[in-house]
Amino acid sequence: MSAARRCGPPRALTGLFVWHLPKPAIRQMPCKFMHCCGVVNKRWITFQHLNFLKRMYVTQYNKDLSQKAKPKSDPVAPPFLEKKHLGQEKTVIHEIRPVSPLRPPSSETLNRNEFKEVSSAAIVEDLATAIGAESKEEKQWKEMKLQLDDLPGILARLSKIKLTALVVSTASAGFAMAPVPFDLTCFLLTSIGTGLASCAANSINQFFEVPFDSNMNRTKNRPLVRGQISPLLAVSFAASCAIPGIALLTLGVNPLTGALGAFNIFLYTCCYTPMKRMSIVNTWVGAVVGAIPPIMGWTAATGSLDAGALLLGGILYSWQFPHFNALSWGLREDYSRGGYCMMSVTHPAMCRRVALRHCLALIGLSTMAPILDVTTWNFPLISLPINLYISYLGFRFYRDADRSSSRKLFFCSLWHLPMLLLLMLTCKKSLLEKEDKSELLS
Repeated sequence: MSAARRCGPPRALTGLFVWHLPKPAIRQMPCKFMHCCGVVNKRWITFQHLNFLKRMYVTQYNKDLSQKAKPKSDPVAPPFLEKKHLGQEKTVIHEIRPVSPLRPPSSETLNRNEFKEVSSAAIVEDLATAIGAESKEEKQWKEMKLQLDDLPGILARLSKIKLTALVVSTASAGFAMAPVPFDLTCFLLTSIGTGLASCAANSINQFFEVPFDSNMNRTKNRPLVRGQISPLLAVSFAASCAIPGIALLTLGVNPLTGALGAFNIFLYTCCYTPMKRMSIVNTWVGAVVGAIPPIMGWTAATGSLDAGALLLGGILYSWQFPHFNALSWGLREDYSRGGYCMMSVTHPAMCRRVALRHCLALIGLSTMAPILDVTTWNFPLISLPINLYISYLGFRFYRDADRSSSRKLFFCSLWHLPMLLLLMLTCKKSLLEKEDKSELLS
């Protein structure tokens, strides 16, 4: 009993200690637990670290047990594809490098499969880099180096050498049709001066139309558009052609011919060129420009502006409408893209109607030649078949309104004009016939 009594109070105290002490400890337990978790996260190695080390170990030492997810291979563009597709789609290749473990092995090398994968990725990356560099270089402006061997061809395209040859030939026809003795020196001076004036006008025309020519497929390869020559060189070339050309016509031939040449340059560069983007009247202004060269040839030979000169100018004036309207019909998309106001774009019915009207006008003008005492009466008869044929093609163009009929009319106009001028020259009245007629009248 005494022993039990001695042991009793401590048990009660112990129970009280167990009962009362845990209450403040339990209250502080969440804070201590969160503090311990924070310390563990900062200092201890967590489960994620162990799992990461395990995966790296399996990947490096036992590759058969690892699961490799094969990424979808992006289609790599071969080098023979068009460069425009490569410029539109840019492929970005990211190289994934394995993270080295904490204790990498000292004597481990890549096997053959890994070497092939790395080498193929490097080749693809180099190919994509090279293609991207080429496309970037193509888009950048490059300085064009002008070589002296290419300069004559560039200047010939700048001056529109074919159109200049046509202008000179019509001026020569006007000179030959004049009712005066043929003067070779005057003829050469007239041809050279007219050619230089035409080269100057065409060069200035291209200088003004560079921003618009770059939008057209027909004119995007012109020298100024491609940057083969500088605008300063083009203007200098135009000035070096215009000044001696007008000087030859004025001093070497006669002032009237020189004035007509200067007026034609002004009309082509300052009126026709800007009017092409403003109104369809530019076609009629351009026809006047084309009608002046044969008048210049006539005035160079006679020194006066006669009815024969106006007749030749009228023939050239009417011929240009079927010629140009048929040409512009097939280039409607180009003219619309370039911002030019042409009849074929804005007034297609008028374009065909005007072409047919001037085809028929060529028959009447040919009939006027013997009345004005320029040719004999044989000329209207022998020129009637070709005039009827071009009128028939003009009617087909007016009726069908398609590319095929316009192309036929255009190619017919190319041989119709030289044939008509040649027939007119063969039927020209000789100087003796005109003198005899003048004596009879007197």
